[in-house]
Amino acid sequence: GDTHISYYDATQGDLKYATNASDSWAKETVDRSGNVGKNTSLALDTSGNAYISYYDTTNGDLKFATNATGSWVTTTVDDIGDVGYDTSIALDTAGNAYISYYDVTNGDLKYATNASGSWLTTTVDSIEVVGLNTSLALDTSGNAYISYYDATNGDLKYVTNTSGSWATTIVDSNGDVGGYTSIALDISDNAYISYYDATNGDLKYATNAPGSWAATTVDS
Repeated sequence: GDTHISYYDATQGDLKYATNASDSWAKETVDRSGNVGKNTSLALDTSGNAYISYYDTTNGDLKFATNATGSWVTTTVDDIGDVGYDTSIALDTAGNAYISYYDVTNGDLKYATNASGSWLTTTVDSIEVVGLNTSLALDTSGNAYISYYDATNGDLKYVTNTSGSWATTIVDSNGDVGGYTSIALDISDNAYISYYDATNGDLKYATNAPGSWAATTVDS
């Protein structure tokens, strides 16, 4: 029940981390190499070690940091073009990391994992300008489920590699929808997504639990 937070220090341009695991708040600077730390996402392993994905504004890179060895180790995951925006991180049962993120240079949704022992990156969706506001969840087999915003068409999109290849779906195309997505799975691997409807200024929610996608306005 302890809390762990990754966040951006705008004054210093640093990635920071805070936890109350010692019963009082302890804060650390994780990365201060340039202007780093925007768009952070945090996951914990079963031992409470932190794994953080974030954007390096100075170099336009996707970066990753972990304290699993006892001290913070930072890694540049993807430096091809301006990448690493809107990151979302998740861990599998073995503690391997999976990250969804936006490729600003190409307007694509990208995905990275170190499950093979080294970082591998993949372009998941490159149809027009897609991949903003990503959110990632994993099932117990390590399959990825990603929600994201299609900026060209103003749609909420969803993609998964459960079949062995990436399959994309337009979940909601009713107006300009799909911003600021957040995804979670239930124990049956049904997906649930919260997101913003910019046309109406509403909070919406979609799930495929009934067998097909159903969208609902939660707060208008």
